[in-house]
Amino acid sequence: MSYAKVLSVGLVGVTGHLVEVEADLSPGLPAVVLSGLPDTALNEARDRVRAAIVNSGQRWPSRRITVNLLPAGMRKTGSAFDLAIAVVLLGGAGELPLAAFDGVAIFGELGLDGTVRPVRGALPMVAAAAKGGIDRVIVPLGNAREASVVPGVQVKAVDTLHRLVAFVRDGAPLLDPPDGGPDAEPEGPDLADVVGQALGRRAIEVAAAGGHHVALLGPPGAGKTMLAERLPSILPELDDDGALEVTALHSVAGALPPGGRFLRRPPFQAPHHTSTVQALVGGGSGLARPGAVSLSHLGVLFLDEAAEFNGRALDALRQPLETGRILLRRADGATEYPARFQLVLAANPCPCAKPAGDIFCECSPLARRRYLGRISGPLLDRIDVQVTLDPLGAAELMAADLASEPSAVVADRVLKARAAAAARWSESGWRTNAEVPGPALRKPPWRLPPADTKALRTRIDHGLLSARGFDRILRLAWTIADLDGRHRPDREDVLEATQLRTGVAP
Repeated sequence: MSYAKVLSVGLVGVTGHLVEVEADLSPGLPAVVLSGLPDTALNEARDRVRAAIVNSGQRWPSRRITVNLLPAGMRKTGSAFDLAIAVVLLGGAGELPLAAFDGVAIFGELGLDGTVRPVRGALPMVAAAAKGGIDRVIVPLGNAREASVVPGVQVKAVDTLHRLVAFVRDGAPLLDPPDGGPDAEPEGPDLADVVGQALGRRAIEVAAAGGHHVALLGPPGAGKTMLAERLPSILPELDDDGALEVTALHSVAGALPPGGRFLRRPPFQAPHHTSTVQALVGGGSGLARPGAVSLSHLGVLFLDEAAEFNGRALDALRQPLETGRILLRRADGATEYPARFQLVLAANPCPCAKPAGDIFCECSPLARRRYLGRISGPLLDRIDVQVTLDPLGAAELMAADLASEPSAVVADRVLKARAAAAARWSESGWRTNAEVPGPALRKPPWRLPPADTKALRTRIDHGLLSARGFDRILRLAWTIADLDGRHRPDREDVLEATQLRTGVAP
């Protein structure tokens, strides 16, 4: 037999695709030819696979070998095809019967000594196999627990090529996915740690309940970072579809916790202010990998010291803020990743940033305007909640023994508010108030009485509020009403929403 074929799985972005790995061994000068649009890492597989086969005690076929990966028009990247290539070569050489691999997808990276190493993106790869009708997969031991979360798929693992060969020839057992224990994630910081700052706490609660973006301004020590870090603690846990999507993104990025734990809590990303555009939105050689905006999908992206970020990096967030997705085009093709996150910006009001606030500020008015001007107007216009925090006073610090509301209590209110919003917008497919387009809120049956929005319309006419800002205030008003258990916002809700958006009562 000189021809053999097995199934594997490839990745394009976060989407998996079934790939047929076929080999033809023919007489001629010994050589290995790889076809099917392989990248550099895959082209190097010929040397890894040869060493792994020989060091696993198998005979390398001294023939002309052609390995093809179908569909040939799809770019193949990475080292995940190593194990399938080794199996198909041994099968084509007559060394290994391949009947045991009928209807089975195989992937894994090979070390030179024949060990099978874990690869990135195992979860979306197994999910793609299941979608393609494959109910059995063989994966590296290091990916087994991660792969086992996909329902309806029997997962078996291998740690060496020798074990896989022994399974086929002698019926030796493969490995079961390790029991990593419960998927409990470590507890994060609690909102009860925040002293004072009633306005900041209210802003974070409203943001969590409606899925709104937040900008926190204030001097050092006012609690901006503490509030931002505690936002995930009051967000609802991810549902099954969301958890699968988030876990798949972290799998592709190689950012899953040890053991391949299934991620149930909303992710939190806090890149440093020196981060590049590529670090934020995604990039890298070949097909682009997910950046911080995608790793914070269905969670929180926190940009501390936002005014210190590169302006191009900040403005690159504008499109994913609107669409919830990021499309990256590179020389090897286009990759799309989900990026529906809550943005939290924190910034000092000026370069000198005195902890006591503006009282002792040494900056000129021009310097202050230039500093915050690094955050562009179009980006700020997309931020629903914009509040300025005052420095803490001694009385608030000394009252630290008075218990603040813990995250669990606030999270319960947030969960009820989100349920109310989801029920209200269910027929339209929106889940949170932040997703509702402005025209829907300005038309019956959701349009508010003219008396409740008169002040907002006046601000638009005077150029103090944009049309986007008008719509975002309406969304905030609906969220405030949901938190307070009312079916529709009233004038007081619009007033509070305006203050949260502009810092000024209408």
